[in-house]
Amino acid sequence: MKKLLLGLLAFGLTIQAYSQIVKTEKLSEVIVYATNYKYLNNVNTQEVASIPVTMLERKAAAYNIKNSDIYHDEYDFYEVTFYIPDGKILAAYDKDGKIMRTVEKYKDINLPNTVKKAVYKRFPGWTITKDVYLVRYHDDQGITKKYKLKLVNGDKVLRTKVDAGGNFL
Repeated sequence: MKKLLLGLLAFGLTIQAYSQIVKTEKLSEVIVYATNYKYLNNVNTQEVASIPVTMLERKAAAYNIKNSDIYHDEYDFYEVTFYIPDGKILAAYDKDGKIMRTVEKYKDINLPNTVKKAVYKRFPGWTITKDVYLVRYHDDQGITKKYKLKLVNGDKVLRTKVDAGGNFL
């Protein structure tokens, strides 16, 4: 019985030695292109953006126009619209898949702290009931970000526009 147990123990230890042989395989080369990095760098803010805004902007940046059904080599620009319940993006791509310009609109998002602080400083006692976030991106001209806000204080209603830096327009 002792010999049988020692034999099984030796057999169990030697089987593990055979499992350590690793086959090496050469993988094919992968090329990664950062086509829309300029767009993502421009729309990104220093503050934490609202989740729907970030999600939709990343979706637009990752979209590959060449894999689309509407892609043909003869066209120079393609317009694609992305929708979610909180917002939408109309993006214009060139034939290489680079975003040339976008128009974005989001409703009732989480506002950046700079905008909130500017509104509460200028209008103490007022509450923000509705907001619309508008973004215009152009490859050559840069980006403009604007917030349209509806403020309420009792029976009074006030509408105002603020840029991303907290400056009133």
